[in-house]
Amino acid sequence: MKHPPRLAELIEALRTLPGVGPKSAQRMAFHLLQEGRSGAQRLAQSLEAALATVHRCQRCRMFAEEDLCTICAAPQREAALLCVVESAADVVAIEQSASFRGRYFVLMGHLSPLDGIGPEQLGVRELEAILDEGSVRELILATNPTVEGEATAHFIAELALRRGLSASRIAHGVPIGGEIEYVDGGTLARALSGRQSV
Repeated sequence: MKHPPRLAELIEALRTLPGVGPKSAQRMAFHLLQEGRSGAQRLAQSLEAALATVHRCQRCRMFAEEDLCTICAAPQREAALLCVVESAADVVAIEQSASFRGRYFVLMGHLSPLDGIGPEQLGVRELEAILDEGSVRELILATNPTVEGEATAHFIAELALRRGLSASRIAHGVPIGGEIEYVDGGTLARALSGRQSV
């Protein structure tokens, strides 16, 4: 069955969301039009307002409504510690742990030459400008433990080392509360190679 043009356009727009395939997009569109019209209106207004007012922080590239995000604007944050992450969602996850009091730099991706993503697309010039200011003493690399994430971490660690800065990588391994028999081999290998004395 062929959908009316506006409905087809809505379904295609919903498919741009991560993890949403054609069936899920159709189900969402039908729900919004059938029984969720007030929610759909609120969604449309919120999306329009966010697109108009939310941009990247001028310093760390996190999402913000002002020139600086709330983390960069907070004077009590440790400027000597800079944590480099791949996405804004990574900042939220680390902040929820309440274990880091430094600042961040959000790459908005990782190195992927095949996809045309190089240092320029990741804001490396902005990162280098922050490192050249002289306030950062340690760079914490919190990129994902993927091939691309590891390559990105290595590239950024080189930038830090050329400036005489300390660079560290977050640990990866067996999750707290996890059982070893259910952990995959790659994670166990990383946990064993990164073991610490007790």
